[in-house]
Amino acid sequence: MSDATYQLIVEVARQLFARKGLTNTTMNDIAQEANKGRRTIYTYFNNKNDIYWAVITSEMNRLYEKLEAVVNKDLPPNEKLEAYIDARLEGIREIVLRNGSLRAEFFRDITEVERARKKISSGEIDLLRRILDEGVSKGKFIVHNSLATATILHCAFKGLEVPYINNNFSEVGVERNRIRCLITDFMLYGIMR
Repeated sequence: MSDATYQLIVEVARQLFARKGLTNTTMNDIAQEANKGRRTIYTYFNNKNDIYWAVITSEMNRLYEKLEAVVNKDLPPNEKLEAYIDARLEGIREIVLRNGSLRAEFFRDITEVERARKKISSGEIDLLRRILDEGVSKGKFIVHNSLATATILHCAFKGLEVPYINNNFSEVGVERNRIRCLITDFMLYGIMR
């Protein structure tokens, strides 16, 4: 929806969820903070969980737009994939950090998170496939099945999200920036000519 009231409700809810958490935020809180009546809130959403998933979807759409901008840049495919990896890792980290205590809610039920991310995940796989196909056509990548490779890369990114956000790599003495380089090298050199 592009409706301004809908967007306002989602943004106000995002801020409240980040500050107070999902459990401690009420529909009244959202209505009051948005300067809207509860009836208006219920015009757009059935309940607080609907608003929560609208927030998650909005944040994931924001990430997708950043990734799509990277894919549309006029860069060689290998540089484009490097920029994509960097934007993907930092983008998901920014989403979680920007949303404060929403962080715990976001990772609590992975099945629900995947439900909310399904459409975005499909779009991300398409973006990765575009990069891979371009790399193959320009003789930069060796990829026999771009859809399968894009899906594997996407799953690898998702698997790296929580450790990257939590900076688990610092335990082995590697800084976050260096980890991004190592991840990029690992993924790129597996498909580079």
